[in-house]
Amino acid sequence: MIYFDNSATTQIEPSVLDTYMRTSQRIFGNPSSLHLVGGQAYRLLEQSRKQVASLLNVSVNEIFFTSGGTEGDNWVIKGTAIEKAPFGKEIILSAIEHPAVSESAKQLERLGFVVKFLPVDNRGFVKVEALKNLITSQTILVSVMAINNEIGTIQPIQAISEVLEAFPKIHFHVDAVQAIGKIPITSWLTPRVDFAVFSAHKFHGPKGVGIVYSKEGKKLAPLLNGGGQERGLRNGTENVPGIVATAKALRMLQEDQAKKNAHQRNIKQFLLDSLRKFEKVTVFSEACEQKYAPHILCFSLKGVRGEVLVHAFEKKEVFISTTSACSSKKGLTPGTLQAMAVSPSIATGAVRLSLCEKNTMVEAEQFMIIFQQLYQKFSKIN
Repeated sequence: MIYFDNSATTQIEPSVLDTYMRTSQRIFGNPSSLHLVGGQAYRLLEQSRKQVASLLNVSVNEIFFTSGGTEGDNWVIKGTAIEKAPFGKEIILSAIEHPAVSESAKQLERLGFVVKFLPVDNRGFVKVEALKNLITSQTILVSVMAINNEIGTIQPIQAISEVLEAFPKIHFHVDAVQAIGKIPITSWLTPRVDFAVFSAHKFHGPKGVGIVYSKEGKKLAPLLNGGGQERGLRNGTENVPGIVATAKALRMLQEDQAKKNAHQRNIKQFLLDSLRKFEKVTVFSEACEQKYAPHILCFSLKGVRGEVLVHAFEKKEVFISTTSACSSKKGLTPGTLQAMAVSPSIATGAVRLSLCEKNTMVEAEQFMIIFQQLYQKFSKIN
């Protein structure tokens, strides 16, 4: 089996799974309980929070645990809207955001908020200059992802931060789900970023655990009300075993990070060079280290829909995706390619390969052998 769909989810690290299981069995108390068993869970929860904060180089009071990236994005978008509605009802998103962000904004639109979209160029990079023209006195939030989940473009968070320095009251949210462990934290968690969102299952942690960085002094309304957990901002009993495992996965992620990323870039470069030799292939990702993530490669095969190619590879036990996994079953034109003004006939054929440090060059070579076979097959059909 060759698994090239790590942007959808990663395989949990065995030692992380072991930590999860041991914690589930031994530290099973509710961290909100007053008794000894609850106290053990609470201390472990806060120890994990401290470790995550240290790994991200932020204050321990700025870390909140959620159920994943989708909840985190929803919380920041809607929590900002609820908290800051008296001061304005305008929200600015990049045109290539993950549905967790864009669909949250659309829901707010139905409630009377104004949603503006920050355009991208034909390579998928946000046009920073356009932001200045979109901001008004009613703007309460700007949301731009750190790394695009479909084609892997690294967005200019530093340049956007510089623009927003003149507007300190506007919340700045970064979806960092694809960025953590792939590019330096300082390149997207700038001093101007107010909120950043992460998901554990994207970096060999358990599913059902997310992290929200919320800068001290910035207010968010809670979406979940209840027993006062997470300082009353994210209510609901914390998933202590999952959080402990997530802290371990994050620590392991950052070990030899440069070496891991270089390994992925080498594989990506080989795949890029190989795919470009085929006349009917259009490649949307590049190898440039400063502009593109090391792990995401998006391409299209002319005349073949993306889902057809995905299933053709599946029969060979090679697993890839049609761009965003969250939207793949809907059969929609990839939102990022649409925003880049890519022809629908080409965009509907787009597929995404996404790597992790566990993938090998041998797998990449085997992928290309299978691709050549499929290319010849589809060429005869077309």
